[in-house]
Formats: sequence, structure tokens, C-alpha cells
Amino acid sequence: MTLEQASKPELTVWYNTRCPVCDAGISRQKRRLIEAVKAGRIEFRDINFEPAALAGFGASLEDIRRRLHATDAQGQLLVGADVVIAVWKATPGEGWLAKLFGNPIALPLTRFAYDRFADLLYAWNRRNGRW
Repeated sequence: MTLEQASKPELTVWYNTRCPVCDAGISRQKRRLIEAVKAGRIEFRDINFEPAALAGFGASLEDIRRRLHATDAQGQLLVGADVVIAVWKATPGEGWLAKLFGNPIALPLTRFAYDRFADLLYAWNRRNGRW
């Protein structure tokens, strides 16, 4: 591991605080991950303050409003259900959720279900004028 990798969080999650459902879910995870957040291993960032933060990955502000995005310590981009699974892996007591929904058999269905829910949530937020 390089010095640069050691100083980067293991996971940086980009989310949309203007979505009340997303904001509540991330607030819950932050509380569950308080020690990891304090230690700098996990970081949660509001995309509304840095709308071009993931432009280098080709991810627009609207992409991140639609689905969670994250980067890992190696600089790899995770999107949607893969972010949720990575957060579950890091959250005490929730590793079993990552194993259940992130295993090779369940993962395609998990991604499909997440994407459909995210589409509905995005449309609901747009209808309610949150952005």
C-alpha cells in the first residue's frame, strides 16, 4: 500500500442530501459507522456541494442523484447496489446482508431491484421539486 492509499478512506460514498430517503439512510449508516468515520476509513460526501466530483469517471450530478456512487481506496468506482453492499460489509452487524445480497447468485437480482427502486425514488424526488 502506498502512502497516498493509506491516507485515502477505504470507501468514500457520494450521496444526495436533497433526497429525504437517501439522507435518512445515510444518516443511519453514519451512526452505525461512527468509529470508521472518525478514523477516516469511511467518508460520506454530499454531491450537491461538489457536483463535478466524479466527472472523471463520467458520472454526472444526475447520475449520483439517481444512484449511490462510491470510490474505494484504490480509486475504483462503485455504483448502486455495489455501494450498498460495500457499506454493509463495513458496518458492524450487517456483513450478513452483504453476503446474502452480494453473493454471485443473488447479486444480479440485487442490482436489478436496487436500480428499479432508485428509478422510482428519483422520479418521486423530481416530481416533488427537490432538484
